[in-house]
Amino acid sequence: MAESYKKSIKVYMALMALIALVVVTDQLTKAYIARSFQLYESTVVIKHFFSLTYTRNPGAAFGFLAEQNGQFRTVFFILISCAAFFSLGYFFMKTPSGDTLSLAAISLILGGAAGNFLDRLQMGEVIDFLDFYIGRHHWWIFNIADSAITVGISLILLQVFLKKNNKESEATF
Repeated sequence: MAESYKKSIKVYMALMALIALVVVTDQLTKAYIARSFQLYESTVVIKHFFSLTYTRNPGAAFGFLAEQNGQFRTVFFILISCAAFFSLGYFFMKTPSGDTLSLAAISLILGGAAGNFLDRLQMGEVIDFLDFYIGRHHWWIFNIADSAITVGISLILLQVFLKKNNKESEATF
């Protein structure tokens, strides 16, 4: 029992470190971009594919609510963030310590949400700078926090898909 407890503590400490790593990396890269670039300035890193482009997004993913009143957005995003932190914390605590992939996925989402939340509290908007494109066709510009959230959600969806397929294959025998 004591060995299992020690293992659980190590797992949770590693997950807290992952959350902190995402938040710190996100905030440091955003600070670097804000200090080193003028708003909307862009530097090509890989021609016809990737640039660092300093933008600010007052909305959510893909500019959602960007045109809304600033006070409304602030209250809305604070409430949504609090609900997300509570829900993710609940799922984190309910997930067995042996399910490290799910816990890592939730940790990535928590770290990313915290990174963007800090921007919203400080500036009322989020700094974005990772600009991928092919020719003139650009993906939405995003940041490290967005990346962590996307990877975390992708891992959860992958697990759901794999579990569903595994149950279906077991049912055929």
